[in-house]
Formats: sequence, C-alpha cells, structure tokens
Amino acid sequence: MSAARLRFDVLTLFPDALSAALDFGVLGRARARQIVEISLCNPRDFAFDAYKRVDERVYGGGPGMVLMLEPLKRALAAAKSQSDRSAKVIFLSPQGSTLTQEKVHSLAGLERIILICGRYEGLDERFIEHYVDEELSIGDYVLSGGEPAALVLIDAITRLLPGVLNKSESAEQDSFENGLLDCPHFTRPEIAPEGQVPAVLKSGDHAAIARWRLQQSLGRTYLRRPDLLAKRTLTQVEKRLLAEFMQAQQDLQPANLQKNEVAS
Repeated sequence: MSAARLRFDVLTLFPDALSAALDFGVLGRARARQIVEISLCNPRDFAFDAYKRVDERVYGGGPGMVLMLEPLKRALAAAKSQSDRSAKVIFLSPQGSTLTQEKVHSLAGLERIILICGRYEGLDERFIEHYVDEELSIGDYVLSGGEPAALVLIDAITRLLPGVLNKSESAEQDSFENGLLDCPHFTRPEIAPEGQVPAVLKSGDHAAIARWRLQQSLGRTYLRRPDLLAKRTLTQVEKRLLAEFMQAQQDLQPANLQKNEVAS
C-alpha cells in the first residue's frame, strides 16, 4: 500500500472528540482515497503514574492546571516514530499567528504535520520552546481545547490536495482564494417568495456570468471585509466593476427606505 500524500498526527487528550468527525465529508473521502492519513495519539497513554495524570498545578500560584512536559515529550516521540518523514510540529494556540488561506496553501505542500491540542491553562512552556515549530490560532477567541482548531486546520489543508474534491474548481472559487469573498450562489427553484435567481445566471453567457460573479465578489468584499480589499491591487476592470456595484447599491437605497416605511 502506497503512503498517503499527507499524514497528520494529532496529540490530544480527547481522541474521541475528533475520531467521529474525521470519518465524514471531505475528510472521510480523503482518508478513504488514501490521500491523507490521520493518526490520533493520547498523551495520557504516556503518563508515568497509575492514574495516567498529565496535568499539574501552576508554579507561582494561580487557577487551573497545566499539561506536563514529560507525557507530552513521550507522546511526541512516539508519534514521530510512526513515520520516517520529517514532521512540522504545530501547537494550536490563541497566542499563535492567525491562520490564513495563504498559510493553509503553504502547509498543504508538506508531507507530514503533527498537531498539538492544548487543554486547561495550556502546556508547560518548555515543551513549546523546545519541540514546537509554530503556533497557529484560528481566531481571536479562546476554546476549551485545541481539538476544534485542529479539525479546522486539517479540513482547510485537506480540501486543497489533488483528488480530494470532486471538482478542483470548488477550491479555486472559495472565499479568500483570490483575496476576495465568494460571490452569491443560487439553485432551484428559479422563482420563490423570497426572490428570483438573477437573470444573468440563466443567460448561458459564460463571460457575462464570470463578470457578474467577479463584481459580486468585489462588492461583498468591500461591504463585509474592506480590509481584504486594502491588501489587494485592483485592476482597472475590477475598479470599474466595483464602482458599478456601489452605484447599484446607492440606487437601491430609496426603494429600500420606502419598503421599510411601508412595513413600519
């Protein structure tokens, strides 16, 4: 049996919290196709005492517990021994750099990634300093543990690998792939009480549809994530499309105001 394109090893105290999710959807399909291999390793299995203790009180006082150095070291060594491919060790932490689509692309080029899921007040700092290559955060908030963040990272990376998605264009058209948010999408029925499908999408004119989708992506990004547009140099065509979008928004305002007045 040939080796998977990418192997993930996840160090977690709660493997059951991950195992079920890894068998469904994109991840389940990628594993079935042997594009990715995902192994779960519990540091509790490498604890020294009969109680399988992996956490201790904080030196210097304070609330909460900290994951101990030795069980983590032994679990990491065991994970690394399962493959001869070199691994990048990532700790999912709110103190890490924020995960971006650009970062996901760079990680998708690796052959092996080991993810460390924290719990409680975190890890002994000596483990981070000596054994972690990078800290990553999925946002400016705190979770009860790193497992949800690990799932986010694994999913984001896996869907970029060749052969995972049934249509490669699905990933290419995602939000953030070109620095913009995705455009709106519609399906049947064509007409509903909530509105109609835009006529251009039924026209069969692929150039017109591509133009509309780009314009909608530009407009949505401007309205919802202007910080993304600030990082992107727009072409003259994109500037014109965005200007047309904003003019259309302004033209709609009187109608919306009138609708609100009638509703009130």
